[in-house]
Amino acid sequence: MTLKYNTFQSIADIIRHQTNHHPTIGMILGSGMGPLADEIESPTFIPYNTIPDFPKSHVKGHEGRLVIGKLQGKTVLVMQGRVHFYEGYSIQTVTMPVRVMQVLGLKTLIVTNAAGGINTSFRAGDLMLITDHINILGMTGTNPLIGPNFAEFGTRFPDMTSPYNLELQQKARQVAKEAGIKLHEGVYACLSGPSFETPAEIRFLKTIGADAVGMSTAPEVVVARHGGMKVLGISGISNVVVSQPTEVSATTHEEVLEASKVIAPKLITIVKGVLGQLPTEPNRIDGLA
Repeated sequence: MTLKYNTFQSIADIIRHQTNHHPTIGMILGSGMGPLADEIESPTFIPYNTIPDFPKSHVKGHEGRLVIGKLQGKTVLVMQGRVHFYEGYSIQTVTMPVRVMQVLGLKTLIVTNAAGGINTSFRAGDLMLITDHINILGMTGTNPLIGPNFAEFGTRFPDMTSPYNLELQQKARQVAKEAGIKLHEGVYACLSGPSFETPAEIRFLKTIGADAVGMSTAPEVVVARHGGMKVLGISGISNVVVSQPTEVSATTHEEVLEASKVIAPKLITIVKGVLGQLPTEPNRIDGLA
C-alpha cells in the first residue's frame, strides 16, 4: 500500500472522533511494556483492528490498541504494542502511527523496547537510556524516508545529529537517580529480526559500538525526527546476548516477556517522573486547539 498524506489525516480524524482527549505526547510500548498503559487515567481504548488502514500487531506481549488519557497531568496517546518490519509490513507502514501522531499535533515521543544486552556490564532486568542508535535497517536500504518526501512533515534530508533529545535524557537521569534506579546509557542497534542474532553478529555489533540490540525503534525515531518531534528512548534489557557459540543458552521470546515483569515497574517510575517534569499543558476547549 502506497501511503499518502490524506491516509494519515483520515486515521487522525477517526481517532479524534473517538476521544475527548487532546494528546500532546505519544508513547510506543515494546514487548511486555504494556502495564505502563494501565496507569492512564480516564482512558479511551481504540483497538488497532477498528481503525481502517492502521497496521495490526500480531506479536505476543503487544496488546494492539491505542490508549488515550491522562498520565501525571499530561495528555498522552499510547501505543500499547507496536508493529514490526518482520511481520511483513513495509517500513513505511511500520512507522505510519508516528505520522498519525504528527498530524494529531503531538510534539514529543517516548519509545520503549525490549533489547538484548551487548554491553557486558548489563544484566537482564536493567534499563538503558538510548543516547544514539545504529539503524542497520536504514543503512542497508530500508529507511522509512525512502520514496517521495512528505514536505508537510519535514525536509528531504533531515539532520540526525541528536536523534534523542538531550533535555529529556537529563530528566530521565535525574528521575532514575532520585528513585534509586540503575539507568545504563548506550547505543541501540536495530536489526530486522525475527531471528535472534548469531554470536558472530553480536561480535560485529559490539565492534561498531552497540550496547544493546533489538528489532524496532530506530525507524520510528527517524520518522519522529523528520517531523520535528522530541524523542526519549529507553530499552529494557530482557536478556544478555552471547558472543560465542553455545549449545545450552537459547534466547526465546518467552524470556523477553518474563524479564519485562522486572523491567516494567522501573520503566513506569522513570516515564511518569519525566512526564511530571514537563511543562503544564494549556487549557483546551473540546474541538479547539
